[in-house]
Formats: sequence, structure tokens, C-alpha cells
Amino acid sequence: MIRFAKIPLLLFLLLLSCQPASDSFDILIVNGTLIDGTGNPWFRADIGIRGERIVAVGMLRGARASQVVDAHKKIVSPGFIDMLGQSELSLLVDGRGMSKISQGITTEITGEGTSAAPVNDRIVEDLRPWMEQHQITVDWKDLTGYFRRLEASKPAINIATFVGATQVRKHVIGHENRPPTVEELERMKELVRTAMEQGALGLSTSLIYSPATYARTDELIELAKVAAEYGGIYASHIRDEGNKEVEAIYEAADIGRAANLPVEIWHLKAAGKQNWGKMASIVRLIEQHRGQGLDMTADIYPYPASSTRLNSRIPSWAHEGGVPKLLERLQDPVVRKQIRDEVLGLTAGTDNSFASTGAEGILISGVNNPELKQYEGKRLNEIAAIWNKHPVDMMLDLVLGDSGRVSAVFFSMSEEDVRMAMAQPWVSFCTDGGQRALDGPLSEGKPHPRAYGSFPRILGRYAREAKLLSLEDAIRKMTSLPAQRVGLKDRGLLKEGFYADIVIFDPETIIDKATFENPHQYSEGISHVLVNGQVVWENGTFAGNYPGRALRGPGVKR
Repeated sequence: MIRFAKIPLLLFLLLLSCQPASDSFDILIVNGTLIDGTGNPWFRADIGIRGERIVAVGMLRGARASQVVDAHKKIVSPGFIDMLGQSELSLLVDGRGMSKISQGITTEITGEGTSAAPVNDRIVEDLRPWMEQHQITVDWKDLTGYFRRLEASKPAINIATFVGATQVRKHVIGHENRPPTVEELERMKELVRTAMEQGALGLSTSLIYSPATYARTDELIELAKVAAEYGGIYASHIRDEGNKEVEAIYEAADIGRAANLPVEIWHLKAAGKQNWGKMASIVRLIEQHRGQGLDMTADIYPYPASSTRLNSRIPSWAHEGGVPKLLERLQDPVVRKQIRDEVLGLTAGTDNSFASTGAEGILISGVNNPELKQYEGKRLNEIAAIWNKHPVDMMLDLVLGDSGRVSAVFFSMSEEDVRMAMAQPWVSFCTDGGQRALDGPLSEGKPHPRAYGSFPRILGRYAREAKLLSLEDAIRKMTSLPAQRVGLKDRGLLKEGFYADIVIFDPETIIDKATFENPHQYSEGISHVLVNGQVVWENGTFAGNYPGRALRGPGVKR
């Protein structure tokens, strides 16, 4: 037993100085029910935050702080990680990230095939219409430059990104439908290498879109091998999510095995009415690969509808040369008939067929041509009826009339398949949407409600109401699972020393409000969101802080 009387006074004072001061916290969260992200049961504790990090978790009665947040009857959890978002450029337009922070997202993973870098004049030209619309200039060439620009613009959330195989293909080859030469492939590999050293999480593909569709498996393996050298993973919007999904999953598995790196299947689904009910066999296939030692996982968004450009329904070959060439082909009667026949399934061709949804299953969500704005929020069959046209002809006219920029929502999945995927222990969650807001330049159109409601929808509708998941497991899938998957250190858990990315919500009221008919609605039930130790969302409003930063992957050279 230590007798303090025998300890020299100087040593005694030194020992006292090493104890944490009771008033040393910047923020103190008290009376909360903690779900720490591990999947373990909830427990009662307080959280002390100093600067950007959590410095104390426990019963901190009597402690003082500059700001005290009372979380009585609320859940305190790690900030949610969006396993796939699309905000890398829109955060340069509006740094608030409103539709993200309002649903508890503190970190977004991005870079689906295309990515913020590398960039050259050819890619800038592709981006020009969007950039001019939002008055943004591209003043970066590589990932380091993009990260510098992002942090200078002061986002409210964190961003981490993959390097896109489509991006490096466009950088080197453009929109040509051919394999790279030996020299071109080496240039592409060097671009991946540079991106990995500058902080990319791994290699990504979006193999359903041109020009990614032109890439062969062997090309992707060579690029993935470079990412593997730096501890990266391979994440893919696989080549087919419908009739040939099994083959597409095997391709992803082949790439993972040949390159010796983990595989993430982005927004897993069974698309097309003819494929409804197939999720059980898809899950078994992924489990089979996992059983054979391949580290394969997936993520989903909690809706039975997807969203992308309307021109994605046009056969891949018609996109060669980029949007200008596509528009030329749509104006050529002979070529247009070829496209039309293939979309209708009258000739062999793309598997991304019109029949997977029908005209009634396509909702026009965003157009840029003012003359076409009136059709936002309407189904394709409704618009076709107004014009007295066949729906496929109407679709092609809309693509042509909006210079290829019209976006749409596709009701292509079944609710049962969504639920089955959601319940798998190796499935995390995403929005697959860019950030939006109720005001400002990102408030236009009728976007997919996933941009506003994905995470509260899971917690409210599927965990609380349907009891498909426990609250602890749902939060694990939103926090530590994605953080572990992409190698984000010191995030995804409520743990001393970890960054203070934190969400506080009412488990009885958290719910999504955004709908397909009225998507611009923030979710309810989240009282506070903290990013890097600063409050960004407080009781339904933006708190005015911009603490977000670029998060770099495992291969970064500092």
C-alpha cells in the first residue's frame, strides 16, 4: 500500500498533474445509451471529447466541459459510413452535405468506376456541362490535388475515395471500344499506383456503364494487382445485376483471386422482374466464395429501385466515342432503329433491357433542358402518352433532348430480395447517391430518396418496425464494418482515441421522410451529428461547422 506521506512533494504534485482534469473536455455527452459499433449490446456511459477525438468513455459524473449534450433516452453511436456515395464533386458546390449529415452520415466512400482523379483535358471536357452549370473549375490533376481542393472548400463530412478503373481508362484511351496496348496498360497501371500512394482505398469498377463495359477481365486484373500492392481492395458495380449476375459475380471473384485482394460488390441487387426471388441463390454464391477463402462482401441501399442516367438503357456499343457520338447515332434513322430494336429485345444485344422495368417502372428524376423540366417526377409511360409515342421512342427523344444528361429512377427490384440481402452479416449500407439539400443549387429535380433517407430508413423501418435486424447489428453494418472494409483507422467505433464522429438519435422516432414523389425531405429522429469532434447537425438544422476532411487509404505516402 502506497503511503502518500512518504512520497516527495514534487513527485506528488507531478502525479496529480497527470490525472485528467474534470473540466478538460470540449464536449461531454451524458446520460446516453451507447451502441459502440462492435455489435455488442448497448450500455450506459458518457463520452468525453477533446479536440477531434474521444478521450473518455465511462461514467463521467461530475466532469465539466465547454459544451454538454444530454442524450437522455437517446442512442449514441459512431457516425455512419456511407459505403458508396457520389458527392466528390457536389461537395465543392455545397460543403454542408445536408442530406448526408441529416441522416447521420459522417464519412462518405466514393469513386464508383469514375473518380475525382486522375484528371486530364479529355476528362475535363466530359465534365464541362456539369461544371459550367455549377460554376466549378477543375484545378487538380491527381488525387493529392483533389484532396487539397476538397479541404480548402471545407466540407462538413469526411470523404475517402477509390481510384476508378473507368477513370484511368478514359484518361489513357478515352471512349474507344478496344483493349489497351501494352504501353497504354502500363500508363494505366502507373496512374493507379500514383493514386494508391496518394491515398486511394483501392481500385473500383462500374462495368455496366460505357466505357467501363469495354474493359476485359485481364485488363482489370492487372490494375487490381497494383492496388493490392498497397493494401487496397477491389470494389465493383459488377458487369450485370440481372440475367447474367452469376457470371458477373464470378468475374469479380476471378479478379479478386488473381490479384490477391478483397472484393466488395457495390449495391447488391437482383434487377429485373424476371429475376425477382434470385437473391437467395446470389447470397449462396457469395457464401460459397467466402467458404473457399475469398474475402468477398457487399453493400446495399434499402429501396427496391435504382437510379442512374436514362441513357444507361441504351446498348453499350452506341456509347462508343462518348455522349457526342451517342447523340449523333440517335439522330441517324438507321442507327436509331438498331438501338430501338435492341432495347425492345427484338435483336440480340445488351442484357440491360427495357423489359426489366417496363415504361411504368421508369421515373424521370432530373433533366437540365428547361423545356423538359415539366416531366420530372413523371413515369415514362405517362410522358409517352402525352406525346402519343411508343415509350422507347420517348426515352430516346428524352436522352437526345437533354443531351444525354437526363436521370431516372428504375423500379427493378423486389422488396423481398432487398430484405434478404440486408440481413446478411457481411452486407454494409450505402446511399449510392450524391448529397442534396432543401435549398441552394442541389435542391433541384426529383432525386432518388436514398440520398436523404437510407440510414434512418434501415434503423426505423427495418430494425425497429420489421425487426429484420437488431439495433446493435444495424449500427455495426453502418460503422465498424465499412471502416474495417476500406481500412479507415480510428473510425467506426465509440472508443477512446478514435475520432469523434458521433450520431445521437431517438430510437423510437428515427425514420426516413423522403419519398419517390417528394424526395426533398430530411429524416427525423436525429438530434446531433458530430464530425471530428465538432457538431454539424443539431436539432434539425445545420450547425455551421465544416470539420470534414479527406481520409486516405492504407497505401498513402505521407
